[in-house]
Amino acid sequence: MASGSYRNGTPKTTKPDRTTSSTYTTPKPTAKSRVAAGGGANVRRSSAVPLIAKDDAGVPGRVRVAVRLRPQNSEELVADADFADCVELQSELKRLKLRKNNWESETYEFDEVLTESASQKRVYEVVAKPVVESVLEGYNGTVMAYGQTGTGKTFTLGKLGEDNIAARGIMVRAMEDILSDTSPSIDSVSVSYFQLYMETIQDLLCPGNDNIAIVEDPKSGDVSIPAATVVEIRDQRSFLELLRIGEAHRFAANTKLNTESSRSHAILMVHVKRSIKGRHDSEEGFPVENGQASSLVKSFRPPIVRKSKLVIVDLAGSERIDKSGSEGHTLEEAKSINLSLTALGKCINALAENSAHVPFRDSKLTRLLRDSFGGTARTSLVVTIGPSPRHRGETSSTIMFGQRAMKVENMVKLKEEFDYKSLCRRLDVELDKLFSENERLQKDFEDEIERVKAEAQNRISEVERKYMISLENERLKYQQDYMDSIKKLEEKWMINQQIGNNERSWVGNHEGFMDGGEAAVPSTSDSMNDDKQLVKTEKLLRQSSEDEVSSLKSQVSQWKRLEAAANAEIVKLNKKLESEAHQKEKLEEEINILKNKLLQLSFEADETRRSLDRGGSGKAFSGFDTFMSQARSSQIRDSANGQKASIAKLFEQVGLQKILSLLESEDADVRIHAVKVVANLAAEEANQEKIVEAGGLSSLLILLRSSEDETIRRVAAGAIANLAMNETNQELVMVQDGISLLSMTAADAEDPQTLRMVAGAIANLCGNDRLQTRLRAEGGIKALLGMVRCGHPDVLAQVARGIANFAKCESRASTQGNNTGRSLLIEDGALPWIVKNANNEASPIRRHIELALCHLAQHEVNAKDMINEGALWELVRISRDCSREDIRMLAHKTLTASPKFQAELRRLRIEC
Repeated sequence: MASGSYRNGTPKTTKPDRTTSSTYTTPKPTAKSRVAAGGGANVRRSSAVPLIAKDDAGVPGRVRVAVRLRPQNSEELVADADFADCVELQSELKRLKLRKNNWESETYEFDEVLTESASQKRVYEVVAKPVVESVLEGYNGTVMAYGQTGTGKTFTLGKLGEDNIAARGIMVRAMEDILSDTSPSIDSVSVSYFQLYMETIQDLLCPGNDNIAIVEDPKSGDVSIPAATVVEIRDQRSFLELLRIGEAHRFAANTKLNTESSRSHAILMVHVKRSIKGRHDSEEGFPVENGQASSLVKSFRPPIVRKSKLVIVDLAGSERIDKSGSEGHTLEEAKSINLSLTALGKCINALAENSAHVPFRDSKLTRLLRDSFGGTARTSLVVTIGPSPRHRGETSSTIMFGQRAMKVENMVKLKEEFDYKSLCRRLDVELDKLFSENERLQKDFEDEIERVKAEAQNRISEVERKYMISLENERLKYQQDYMDSIKKLEEKWMINQQIGNNERSWVGNHEGFMDGGEAAVPSTSDSMNDDKQLVKTEKLLRQSSEDEVSSLKSQVSQWKRLEAAANAEIVKLNKKLESEAHQKEKLEEEINILKNKLLQLSFEADETRRSLDRGGSGKAFSGFDTFMSQARSSQIRDSANGQKASIAKLFEQVGLQKILSLLESEDADVRIHAVKVVANLAAEEANQEKIVEAGGLSSLLILLRSSEDETIRRVAAGAIANLAMNETNQELVMVQDGISLLSMTAADAEDPQTLRMVAGAIANLCGNDRLQTRLRAEGGIKALLGMVRCGHPDVLAQVARGIANFAKCESRASTQGNNTGRSLLIEDGALPWIVKNANNEASPIRRHIELALCHLAQHEVNAKDMINEGALWELVRISRDCSREDIRMLAHKTLTASPKFQAELRRLRIEC
């Protein structure tokens, strides 16, 4: 097929119910069932993009198929390093490209395409959750995983997630949703768990119960396993315990393709029985009022019992005998597995082609899945594939199986029956409950009224008391002011009255003297003028006293107005103080929320870092420049599975500048949490440019220089290592004296994890051609060699990676004619350590050292030193015994091309 063609029809003419449907929700009940659901269980909706289209009862529903790509494992990372993946996913378009070669590819469409970074939660929401919702509404449902052995079927379905709840599989998550949506008092949930092994059905919950028979209902054709153990589930803990028991009894074997290859088909059957209120409110024989059935009639309607079944099938993986290496009994198991899967494929083909005969009876597996394909169940299939080009044939076969399954149509049906006994019990309980509830509500109502009355009376009394106290204080204040003013006025009036009396007495005496006539002395004009002046003065004093009294009265009035204005201002100030207090409380709450988020994110960062440490040093920092792009995508996948959503949310809410400002906080805990957040942000390539532009690199270098806390130094060095994966950032690190700072940290640190981070940062800088001379001059090579004192494998792996990167850059420079002298590594004394660890037991260390030796040997001027140190013997060993063909061929080519090496080998009579 030419590149860009479609296996599932043309892009423009696909069937509406197959690929154009973007919704995937539970089946829509009929008008009658909707009325019943209004008084019964709530309808649940999926929040993710679903796989099942919304069908009415009785309308065919197509089998929905999702494809999931497994990430590369450690073996594939080594074996397929020089080859491109055979699969390319276009998740937005829901398409998959299968490469035939470097020029041609085939394109397929599925209902959902899940990349290798898709979380278990995402897989459950788009594959299984809509089926679980259909089961809760009374429809049978099936979730099945199909694919080559070792592609992650059991991980997708049956992972328990004991160590990491985010890794829980479909079985555990489905039971969580079922238990959360059912009531133990009126609903029942029971499970049976068995395996199909060598065409015999064996009970996983009771190992002694084997060779169980399949029973078919002659009327309905339903398939059941009545002899299997059925256990009623009340809580999630008991269900997990049952899964552990079942997994312990399931057959598994170690093959070349999978160390724990399932040798049987595991089937988990969940039976759900739910009680739903009666649906027909206006049936004949029932009185209605205004078009609605009376509440009395409704209360006597029998509940409807819906019985549904969820089947989760973990198929054993298809495999080729020559690739799996099966032999003996394992070979017989593989034959049985392939026969049952072949029978299933035949049934799928017959159903897809609308054949008159479907061979369901060719295998017990197809008999058990009769209701799932072409029956009454709503079915969702997830096909799992791997990226390795070595298994392209198996991948193509798995994809074609999924394409054929997408053409299978099922007729979903709802199974209901009336439950009169439950109605009688419910009515008795409801009657007693109503009586007790009515009495309780009456008593609570009366108590509430009394409480509100008492509280209101207390508030009124308190307000009146405060008002009376305030009024009395004001009255006393004004009375005191008034008495003081009156007293002053009386004193002035007494003084004026005394002056007036004295003047009148003098005038009287003077008039008597004038009436005597004989002895009086004639008055003069001066004395008369004095008398007139005194009278005039007395009048003026009286007028002044009256004016002063009026002025005091006006002052009292003005004081009263000022007091009223002051009281109003006090009220405003009190309100302003209350508003500011409220604002302060809100700010304190926001600060607490930010601190909690920072603590939570720090905890998640610690968890992610511990998981990275357990996974090995190769996950934190990648290998050589030629694999740099693969390493970056690996970093993004690892970080996204743990905390990408939390970091992005904090990044949007808080802002990068505020996070960087916390690096200078005086609180040590705040600095630790802040640097962890910055380190996790720096792990994503999209954030690195923003961090550098905001001054994050400078802040990290300052923190590494000034802090004495080992945790801060370790995390800051890791963040710098992530930023140093970009060439532009590498030059900025060198400009800001970063290599000297990293060298001092390497000399002072003793913690292996801190040394691993520092070595990773220097190793990234070693891969830049333009920084070779300056890196060596500032002690970068000696710092790398100094860290070997730790002896920790992860530290040694990073040291070896840095030496390999440096040697590769030197080899490239000598090939281009830019370097004619001895290797700087040899001049700094790295060659003895390289030779000593060339055959190290740890494969990452050994692989880097072997590459470093090959690159050093490509420059003829280094040959003499390498011969003297014994590196020639290691090159000969690598050319013969190295597990990687590319390194083996490089060593052979180097030995052949070097005249000095050939002369030494001839001298010793050794043929390369």
